[in-house]
Amino acid sequence: MQNKSWLLPDGIDELLPQQAAVLEQLRRDLLDAYTSWGYQLVMPPFIEYLDSLLTGTGKDLDLQTFKLTDQLSGRQLGIRADITPQAARIDAHQLQHASPTRLCYIGSVLRTRPDGFSASRSPMQIGAELYGHAGTASDAEVLSLMMETLRVAGLHEVYLDLGHVGIFRSLAASAGLDAVQESALFEALQRKAKPEIAQLVASFELPSEQAAMLNALADLNGDVEMLSTAREVLSAAPADVLEAIDYLAKLNGVLQQSLPGVPVHFDLAELRAYHYQTGVVFAAFVPGQGNEVARGGRYDHIGEKFGRARPATGFSADLKTLMTLGQRQMPQSAGAVLAPQVGDAALEAMIRELRAQGRIVIRELPGQVVDLNEMGISEKLEPAKSNQGWALGPLK
Repeated sequence: MQNKSWLLPDGIDELLPQQAAVLEQLRRDLLDAYTSWGYQLVMPPFIEYLDSLLTGTGKDLDLQTFKLTDQLSGRQLGIRADITPQAARIDAHQLQHASPTRLCYIGSVLRTRPDGFSASRSPMQIGAELYGHAGTASDAEVLSLMMETLRVAGLHEVYLDLGHVGIFRSLAASAGLDAVQESALFEALQRKAKPEIAQLVASFELPSEQAAMLNALADLNGDVEMLSTAREVLSAAPADVLEAIDYLAKLNGVLQQSLPGVPVHFDLAELRAYHYQTGVVFAAFVPGQGNEVARGGRYDHIGEKFGRARPATGFSADLKTLMTLGQRQMPQSAGAVLAPQVGDAALEAMIRELRAQGRIVIRELPGQVVDLNEMGISEKLEPAKSNQGWALGPLK
């Protein structure tokens, strides 16, 4: 029988040295960028008590979360599938700042199955969250930082897709849909399955005006001019629906100033993370990719479950996906230096000096086979011609 002990589970990947080096450099560049914007790094745990990990997130994240039993307490634990709720807990419970708080994070997450955001079940999630401000200014800041993330990663042909979960939520509530009906219509809208949507709405036996508005959602997408059409089509909707449309128009005006030239598309049936988002939702797309490369939105009430509700908006992306699509290259190196295995104080001092300068110094090992190309070695340390100390010399 063939030995397959090296196989990894589906959707679980590993990075080899060159890939890991590129990923690490991208990580550093992005965290430096976030710091320059005032976002502070937090490091939530990889595993938590399940009830804390899933607080306020809805069933979507529950289904994505691996669960196990803690042998010490007997309580259920969850391996995080999303860092966003953990950051909200830190803001609400640990920090408790009065002023707006800007947090960023990066870390592995584990999911029971790929979610369309990444083909991997173990993405390296990177993101930023802004707490304590409600309005277009904070949403625009987060959107701008998301675009800066993609720029740093090497992605340039990007367009934005904006929606607002409050529109569908309010229309469903005013129509009196129960949880089952709302969920069925939600699923059909995500697939833009118009015949199925029409059939579902007909089965709800709603007044013609309400039925027409729900049926219209799948077609309400396009550029900013579509928002004017939406106001007409949804003119009989509750006031908060029209307020949400106005909010999108206002946010677009801010984005034209902060992100000039970036194409913006609106879709009123786009409901990413519907069960815990509360307002505007957004995603970034690049040519040739059917799935978004970054996404986010407003989720104002999630901190309430941790004892302190604050306005919140943020975004996240998979660092490994950004690295691949951005075609980041291996950082340039001067090449490694081969050092002999000699107990000499002057040699040790020279090795320390070279490493302090950022050079890679590799020790020769007794009896080793040295493949200079494989090890990336371009120079070696040898006794200086003056017989005083050591010097860099060419490979023979």
